[in-house]
Amino acid sequence: MKILIVDDDEINRKLLLALVKPFGAIELAEDGQIGLNQFNLAWDKGEPYEVIFLDIMMPQMNGHDCLAALRKSETVRGLNKGEGAKVVMVTALGDAHNVMSAFSAGAEYYLVKPIQQRKLSELMQEMGYHAQS
Repeated sequence: MKILIVDDDEINRKLLLALVKPFGAIELAEDGQIGLNQFNLAWDKGEPYEVIFLDIMMPQMNGHDCLAALRKSETVRGLNKGEGAKVVMVTALGDAHNVMSAFSAGAEYYLVKPIQQRKLSELMQEMGYHAQS
């Protein structure tokens, strides 16, 4: 499985990397625009991401805008809703407005920081992924 982590904070990227490393190959992006570019490049290579962990508060392009662009790119590629990457919003923002905005823009999951290993493992299993030995 191929995973993309998009977060502007290096410590958060490294922490999430350590937590999801057992589940597949991981690539990192430090802001939404870079994440979007990597997403499109992966599609162009025929190796799309299955799961994307996306922070909300980032410079250049925030997570909400990045999510909208990701979903638009999938639609342009002929994918229907639910056929693209599974997007997990990972943020310190747990308020109802941000949660609802994320889900209405096409996120499937929402995790509030700090991320706990148990919660992340449960989420990956809920998505149908298991740690590789």
